[in-house]
This record gives sequence, C-alpha cells and structure tokens, in this order.
Amino acid sequence: MKKRFFCSLIAALAVVTPMWGGVAINEKIKDSGEMAGYLFVYFTGNDPRDESINYALSRDGLNFKALNDNAPIVDSKLISETGGVRDPHILRSEDGKEFYMVATDMTCNKGWDSNRGLTLLKSSDLVNWTPSVINIQKRYKGNEDLKRVWAPQTIYDKDAGKYMVYFSMKHGDGPDIIYYVYANDDFTDFIGKPKPLFIPQNKKSCIDGDIVYKDGEYHLFYKTEGDGNGIKKAVTKKLTSGKWTEYPDYKQQTKYAVEGAGTFKLIDSDKYILMYDVYNRGAYQFTESTDLENFRNIDSEVSMDFHPRHGTVIQITEDEYQRLEKAFPSADVKIANPVLPEFHADPEILLSANTGKYYIYSTTDGFPKWGGTYYTCYSSDNLRDWTYEGVALDASTESIPWAEGNLWAPAIEEKMIDGKYKYFLYFSAKPKGSDAKQIGVAVADSPTGPFKADTMAMITKSPAGRGQQIDVDVFTDPVSGKPYLYWGNGYMAGAELNPDMKSIKEETITVMTPEGGTLQDYRYREGPYVFYRDGKYYFMWSVDDTGAANYHVAYGTSDSPLGPITVADRPIVLIQNERNGMIGTAHNSVLQVPGNDGEADRWYIVYHRINPDYKAKENGPGYHREVCISPLKFNPDGTIIEVNPKRVN
Repeated sequence: MKKRFFCSLIAALAVVTPMWGGVAINEKIKDSGEMAGYLFVYFTGNDPRDESINYALSRDGLNFKALNDNAPIVDSKLISETGGVRDPHILRSEDGKEFYMVATDMTCNKGWDSNRGLTLLKSSDLVNWTPSVINIQKRYKGNEDLKRVWAPQTIYDKDAGKYMVYFSMKHGDGPDIIYYVYANDDFTDFIGKPKPLFIPQNKKSCIDGDIVYKDGEYHLFYKTEGDGNGIKKAVTKKLTSGKWTEYPDYKQQTKYAVEGAGTFKLIDSDKYILMYDVYNRGAYQFTESTDLENFRNIDSEVSMDFHPRHGTVIQITEDEYQRLEKAFPSADVKIANPVLPEFHADPEILLSANTGKYYIYSTTDGFPKWGGTYYTCYSSDNLRDWTYEGVALDASTESIPWAEGNLWAPAIEEKMIDGKYKYFLYFSAKPKGSDAKQIGVAVADSPTGPFKADTMAMITKSPAGRGQQIDVDVFTDPVSGKPYLYWGNGYMAGAELNPDMKSIKEETITVMTPEGGTLQDYRYREGPYVFYRDGKYYFMWSVDDTGAANYHVAYGTSDSPLGPITVADRPIVLIQNERNGMIGTAHNSVLQVPGNDGEADRWYIVYHRINPDYKAKENGPGYHREVCISPLKFNPDGTIIEVNPKRVN
C-alpha cells in the first residue's frame, strides 16, 4: 500500500477565495460551560518556512499539543504579500459565529524594516479561512517613509460597535506607535485611515499591543521596544479617548527580554493567563493573575510539545475542538532525523496492508563513487523506531543473475495475486561486462525478502537517447488499477507495466521530462516519484547533483499517469535548511497514512540528507547520505506547502 493546498498578492488590497487550513471571549458564551478547550495560534521561527500560522490544542489552557505535526495549517505564500506571516492573533466574533485572525505580513530575512502591511483572515469553522492582504503604504497616501507594520490584533469596540484592528507602525526615524483602524463588516478591508491609539508618556517606541476588556476597562499590555524590552500596562475606559493610565512596573516574571503579550481567561475561573515570548532564550513563559495587575510565574504547570513564537489563545467548544483534531491530525510520536543508522540514500517506503508495518528500502551509502551492492530493509510500527530486517537484495550474489554491482534507488510494490501477497522490488544495477546501468525487478513472498531477480533486465536503453536508466519508481493507479513504472537520470520516462509486473508495455513508453527551470527551482535531474491525491497525479523529481547542498525536490501535476506534467507555480517541495543541518535534502518517496474516525489522512515525505560532517567536496558528500522523514502538507487547492526539513518533527 504505497500511496502516494493562489494567486499573486501584489495589489494594495487583495481578496481571495476561502482557504484552509484582544483575546476577549464573546460575553454571551463566556464561562457558560459551552467552552471545552483552548486553541493556541502561533508561528515558530525566523526561517521563512517557519513564519506561518500553526495550531495547538489544550484542555486546561496550560498543557498544549501541536496540531498538524506542528506544520503550517496553510501556506503563508498564499495569504501574504511577502511570503510569510508572524504574530498571529485570533478572536471570536461577538455573536460567536465567526472568527477573525490578523497577522504581520513579513519575512524577517528581508530585514526588520522590510514589511509594510498585514493580513486579515475570516473563518466560520477555524479550518477554512478567507484572507485579505492590506499593504498600508500602498493603501494610504502619506506613508512613503513607513518602515514597518507589526503585530496586529483585533478587539470589539463596544462604544463604536465595530471591530478595531490595532498594530504598531514606525515612520522614518520616529518611534514605533500603536495605531488603530476599524474593519469593514466583511473583515476584508479598513474603514478610514489608521490613527494613533496609544503613545506612552515618554514618547518612546511601543509594539505588540494586547488588549483585554475586564470590569468596564480596557487593559493594554505592550512591549517597551528598545527601552527595557519588557511588558508594561496601560488602562482606559474608552479605547479611542486617548486617555490612558500607565503603570510603571514591568509585568513579565523574568529578567530576560520578552515580547508578544497574549492574554486569555481560563474557563469557569477568575484567572487570566498572560503569556509572552522570551525571544532571546528560546522560551515561552506563562504567568497567572486574577486582577491583571499582579502576576505569578506558572512555568512549572505548563507543557508544550513545540516551541512557539508570538501567538494568542482563545477558548473553543467541544465541537470546534474535535473538528480541529480531525482536520489537522498529528502523529503520536516525534520523529528524530535521521531515522536509520549509518549511511543510506534514495529511500523507498511501504506501508504494508499485509503486516500493518512500515518498511524502508534504500541505497546502501558510504561507499566511494556510489559503489554499494545491496539494499537493506528496515521495519517500524510507528515511523520513529526502526528495526533492521537484513539485506533485501544483493547484486554481488546470484540473487541478480545479470548484475554485479552499483545497486541504486529501489522501488517497492505490494500486490495481492491469487490470494497471496507478492512483493516486487524494482532496482537499477550495473550489468555484468558493462557500465551502462539497467533496471530490473526482484520478487519475494515477504516484504523483508529474500528477493530473487529475473534473469534479464527489464529496461536496458534510454527512450530519450540520453541519460542513465536509474532511479525507478512504481505506481498503481487507484483509478484504473493499472501499474506504471517511471525512471530516468537526465530524462523522465514512464510506461504501463504488464499484469505480471515484470515487463512493460513497450508501446506505452512515454518521455515526460518536465521542461525548463533552473537549478534554483525545478530543472529535472533524476529521482521521479508519483502519487495520486484528490483527482490529481503528483510527479516529484530531484534537482541538481546528489552531492550538492542545493539538491532538492520539485513537483508538478497531471490528469494522467503518463502526463503531460504541469509544473507547479511554486514548484519546490523540499530544499535545504542549513541552520538545522539539513542539506542536500532530496530523492524522495511519499507515504500516505489513512486517517481514523473521520480524521484527515496524514502524509509524509521520506528523503535523504547529506551528513553535514561530509559536506565538503573532498569528503564525498554525495555518498554520505542519511534517511529522513518529514510531514507533507497540502493547501485546500491541492498545492503542496514547502517542507521545512528539521532534525525533529
């Protein structure tokens, strides 16, 4: 069982179609007993792939578990102008029927003074979101010297009867000032121009405003940016009055710099939580208060299986809790990369219908000039813990009568034939007496082997007149039930397999190499892989040289298992994260794990990385590779969210 979400947002204001995917709770339902848990919305880091919207759930508001394998619930490139979003804030509407989210439209790798806008999102179910992007500099005249727009939040202004969006802005050499503007009824645009909401008496910078309404007063928590870098509080009875009572003391319960205040009330309790990002320490601190004035550190009572950055929490109902669990399921275990010991490459993964286990077959690495002669097999019940099952196939023995070495890049298929499971292991090898690689197949009655190859190779020459016959992939079309084989270095070819799974229908051979691209995006090199999802055939391939840190995965889609392939607008699926020690991340397979009890299916990409200790060319990076696994996520339109490879998922 090997199975394989829009538009350019460059206008000053753009509204797009619904997508997937301050801390006041509606007075009518607050503390009513209808609330059953908490949703934490946050981003995770300064890499553009971490500047995103992530979800976590909690039953008690203190112990949170990440949803969606701590991956973004939607691709930031589809909801922003810059390609990233930070500091997400979420609010339930006054009637309880809608949710509003706002976020900084920014990627910090372009500079802390690089962003000019924010993103508005609206949802009725917390899963599907409609985004609107507002670039303040383009939207309003007189902002030519605008440097940055940070950390928006939303609150219902009871006096105005409207939703207020407030955020900090810095113009020229002036301080950061918290401004406000009202949203329209659709939460897609602003009404009027931004006006100052709060300027501290010392006229210094203030950012990251977080407003809580309690006992007829609005409590504003804010960061003293560049002047103490802590959280202070100001209070007013009317949001737009300009009259604020400022409190001189800092509210954080740490000596370290903090930012990103987020305040929420615990269910059926008089306690409030003030949390914040201890950003220079990689920590997130929770404090508790009943009066929003005096706070105590409760770190010992808090747990999270993720590392959040600046986020917010709201109360949610039982129905909402369960809906989010099903829409964004997470694996029960953490996967630490690399998953296999020693050096392995070009991994192929199988979820066996026969045994219920996962199996990985791979090129045995660590030999100069890719001289490995055998495939190993590892099995697992959970994708984290792997057991060595032995050598599955060895080209240095008589198990492949026609070959003598260089066993590369396997592919596996499990088939039920005459009531029994058979396993077909496709491979490329060096034939006896020749250096021209050829493709063959070996068969076994067990996923662990022993496998025995046919006496002759299946594919001996290039249908494109160039390249090598390596990097085979096998795919059974769930629509027609027909099996297909794909292969090629320097070209991509595909053909339908005969029912015996040991030969191809010569008349169906199709050269389907994706055309164009560069080494920075999608120029085809090798390693084709095919899977099917929601009516589309996905084609993946590797770009650049296997010994290059830039070695990465690109993709396209088709309406047919033999193409033609349409390269995705954003074609990169997986590319290096050098800071995490993940380089040369490519040559992949894909795993689909069916969901249970209405849960969405979970998808994973299995690939190799170059061991960073061998990244120098003289150390042979191309044959010191290790197998890794990362979650694979999709946008609602079927496009793939770029994977951020990490040591721990």
